[in-house]
Amino acid sequence: MTLRALIFDMDGVIIDSNPWHRIAWAEYTRRHGVEMTESMQQRMYGKRNDEIIRDFLGDHLNDLEVFAHGAAKEFLYRELMKPRTEESLVPGIREFLARYRNLELAVATNAEAANVDFVLDDTGLRPLFRVIMDGHQVTNPKPHPEIYLRVAEALQLPPEDCVVFEDSHTGVKSGLAAGMRVVGVGTTHDDLNGISLLIRDFNDPALESWLAESGVNSNVDTRKVKPGSNQTG
Repeated sequence: MTLRALIFDMDGVIIDSNPWHRIAWAEYTRRHGVEMTESMQQRMYGKRNDEIIRDFLGDHLNDLEVFAHGAAKEFLYRELMKPRTEESLVPGIREFLARYRNLELAVATNAEAANVDFVLDDTGLRPLFRVIMDGHQVTNPKPHPEIYLRVAEALQLPPEDCVVFEDSHTGVKSGLAAGMRVVGVGTTHDDLNGISLLIRDFNDPALESWLAESGVNSNVDTRKVKPGSNQTG
């Protein structure tokens, strides 16, 4: 099989941010008279904010109100996450990205643009990705395949040449629907159906073995991106 691109979801794949999203959602909905339940928390994984806000706070909200609620919740999340960004990176992701810079690397996430900028700029990982697409650059969020198909188009590659890294059921469905292979990252779920491989993080030796079996070699230039730097080496 030909493997020419690695496409990464962000929350739960690049950064283990879901625990802080859970705290932020619980605090934000409480401010608006809604007590968060575990069922609600499970429903938010992999979803775009407009879907989550309408689920949690009501379908009666208009688009402007939904946007305002989403922006306020994400501001709260970033305040909580700011002191913990580097330590919350999924183990091994920085080194893994540096090793495989010979492939096309991209981000495809349902997250809002402000959160994408926050994570990729604060960690200095942005220069490693050729394409970065967030949930508000597409009409149909995951589990629809639009975002992955558009990233493949931007990379000028067929979907079958791309591997997706996902942690949520929603994201896995999106990648598979796009005709891509999916590697599951077990930060959020360990029962991801249809994936080619499940890894605990990017230090998992099973990942390197699977890539080698796929005929993919890491970049001989293993310079690392330093924390907080906008330089790749």
